[in-house]
Amino acid sequence: MALKLLPLDPKDHGTQRCRIGPGSFASLKAKIGAPLRITLNGFGDCLCTAWPRKDLCDGFIQLDFKCTTIGLNGLELEKKNLHTTRLSVVGCSKLRRITVKVVLKNQESKQGIPKCVLEETLKNLLKNVYICANHVISVKSAGTPALYIEILDTDPFTNDSGIVTTKTIICIREMVTLERYEHLSVKNSLKMSIAGMDDICNSLKELLTLPLCYPKTLTKLSLSCPRGILLVGPPGVGKTLLVKVVARDVSAFLISISGPAIHGARPGESEENLRRVFEHAKQSSSGGPTLLFIDEIDSLCPKRGSSNNATENRVVAQLLTLMDGIETAAEMVIVGATNRPDALDPALRRPGRFDREVIIGAPTLIQRKAILEVLTAHMPISSDVDLAKVAEITTGYVGADLTALCREAAMRALLQSCQGSAVSFINMAHFYESFKMIQPSSFRGSIGLTDCKPVLWEQIGGLEDVKLQLQQSIEWPMKFPHAFVRMGLALPKGILLYGPPGCAKTTLVKAAATSCHCSFLSVSGADLFSPYVGDSEKTLAQVFRQARASTPAIVFLDEIDSILGSRAIGQTSHGVQERVLSVLLNELDGVGLKVTERRGNAQRLVEGQEKNEADEKMELQEICNKGVLIVAATNRPDLLDDALMRPGRLDKIIYIPPPDQKTRLSILKVCTSNTPTDPDVSLENLADLTSQFSGADLEILCKEAALLALQESGLEVTAVKRKHYIKSLESVKPSINLKDIEAYQRLFKKQLLA
Repeated sequence: MALKLLPLDPKDHGTQRCRIGPGSFASLKAKIGAPLRITLNGFGDCLCTAWPRKDLCDGFIQLDFKCTTIGLNGLELEKKNLHTTRLSVVGCSKLRRITVKVVLKNQESKQGIPKCVLEETLKNLLKNVYICANHVISVKSAGTPALYIEILDTDPFTNDSGIVTTKTIICIREMVTLERYEHLSVKNSLKMSIAGMDDICNSLKELLTLPLCYPKTLTKLSLSCPRGILLVGPPGVGKTLLVKVVARDVSAFLISISGPAIHGARPGESEENLRRVFEHAKQSSSGGPTLLFIDEIDSLCPKRGSSNNATENRVVAQLLTLMDGIETAAEMVIVGATNRPDALDPALRRPGRFDREVIIGAPTLIQRKAILEVLTAHMPISSDVDLAKVAEITTGYVGADLTALCREAAMRALLQSCQGSAVSFINMAHFYESFKMIQPSSFRGSIGLTDCKPVLWEQIGGLEDVKLQLQQSIEWPMKFPHAFVRMGLALPKGILLYGPPGCAKTTLVKAAATSCHCSFLSVSGADLFSPYVGDSEKTLAQVFRQARASTPAIVFLDEIDSILGSRAIGQTSHGVQERVLSVLLNELDGVGLKVTERRGNAQRLVEGQEKNEADEKMELQEICNKGVLIVAATNRPDLLDDALMRPGRLDKIIYIPPPDQKTRLSILKVCTSNTPTDPDVSLENLADLTSQFSGADLEILCKEAALLALQESGLEVTAVKRKHYIKSLESVKPSINLKDIEAYQRLFKKQLLA
């Protein structure tokens, strides 16, 4: 039955009357004053009594929203163009006892009215009112401190309705202020999900439940619970959302502040604002659990030793004093969030203030898949979208990055839609295109290069043995961890590629990073070295911190001989290079791990739950790929320190030989794959003529031949002939000499004998 909702006559306010036409009376077979349950489209329902309309018109309804479901009270429903979807007559019984929650105007009303007096007042207000469990009664009477009465339980319990009589006993279980009630009602109505952080959310709720819900019990037992919790994590990982969800789950009143909102222009205004916030939180804690959330706390309380601003020093001292003044029995906890814990004043991080520190790392593989499932739950995605694959290629992405990725994919699907308003399905190609546009926020402004042009193994001619060794050392442990675990193998710590210049050492590393879909950081000597003492070592440590935050990761040190020095006896000290070498050795040994880089426990499958093969593989892949792999390249391995070459550091040393005749033929085929070549060109013959040519030399040779063809025949040339290649051999000379090859071969034989 669809009836249009009209405004109620002012005379019917507070009477619980429902005005309907004679046709509705006939279809319901209801009597005047019979209790009705009216369901509104998408909002809930309310209880009213049936009364005829004065104009006897059908198709319309007028409601007094005195008894409604939670969420309908206080809304201006008459302005929302609502329609009723169902009307039904409900049963009615006299209630012996009801349990209620009373919403009062303010804290003064709560403290100034005795409970027995309020119970008698409620009995008069609810007399002859039809109520139901989990409904809210709006109080319109003047002179009463109560605004809303929430029905928690009825005796006898009924899902239909019951009427309150003069003999009904009213028990008040809880009294809350209007501010707290509205805040908790809005928070409970929000649908917030924290996919991928369930374990951190549960641990945080355990820390907050005791001090917020059982403070008096803890006082009797002489136990102290943490009054301050510090959340540490990179930007966009979901710290603020986590606090909101936890506050909703523990039914706590959330007060959020930030540094810019506290700071004032005049002297002493910042401390005054901070005291005002704490006073508000203390008043709220007297009415129930309260959570004071300080976002970006590092901007509010920086280190006093490094700050020359007296205002900031006073704010830090004021916050320390206020935190020490929190009463033990108060239902109040302070939660701070920061992505720069080292910038905080050390006095804040001692027990008694911020007792616990919860580290939230970048999402792991399983966590990224869970986040993507939540983000795409209401998106029109195609059946070919593999979220596990998307999660695998988005290493280092936080929740905000994944949100931007899904939004970009949806925008691309919308732009490609042929119809104006129709939205096409989002397929895997849209995610791949978005992946090229959205980069992880943790790498923005990072040291070195964080991206490389994708290179496939097929684009590298020859070197099949070297490709296989790299795949076994880098790709196989990341993609097939179950086989390595079964055989007791682990990911190597570091790999060294050495060989003549121009033999595709850097290109091989790019191909390995492309095939693995892992984080990639390329660092050169120009990125590391600084004129300031100690800055180079600090920069290298920062590179490893960034890589550890987004594992699995590859740190590529190209031309490592120019970055590191050797500590061999008799050689001149290199100063900075030796110190950088010391930092690298410590990082390879695992000494550089900081406590703020600990990642949260990965989401584990529940024991007893059925596990499919894909979930087991993903879980094993996440557990095994938690390290950082160092890949270095050099053409002067004799300059490297012996301590760097031992097993456990650069424990896989691969020689990249100069291309032989077969390899040169493969390289020439790759270089001429997009070049129109005349049939008289024999690549086999050209490979024989290019002895001692490196891969880079062969690429330049093919480009030079194409340019000669353009110069000779004009811009309308259609193919490169053999004479062009022969002529280009006169200008392009090999960059590899026999002396260097013999030195590399001696080193390679020495490596085999070792």
